[in-house]
Amino acid sequence: MAIDNDMVRKIAFLSRLKIEDSKLEDTKNEFNKIFKWIEELNEIDTSNVSPMASANDVSLKLREDAITDGNYKDEILKNAPSAEYDYFAVPKVVE
Repeated sequence: MAIDNDMVRKIAFLSRLKIEDSKLEDTKNEFNKIFKWIEELNEIDTSNVSPMASANDVSLKLREDAITDGNYKDEILKNAPSAEYDYFAVPKVVE
């Protein structure tokens, strides 16, 4: 895929970059180098390569998923300036 100056201007506009006209040719050449490199990568056969999330072969230590409410309701509500029906009571802010 070859990039021309109009395409560079469009990419610059969409990415909110200001590219001066004097730098347009250099930017076009850089884009073309990047796309050439991507085309080279596409030529590599990766059909027998399994996908991986990390280069490290380490499994994470998982904890047991135990559901608990904490049983700290009374201790937490002691810090509240006002509590009603086991909830924090706050002043009304919407009229």
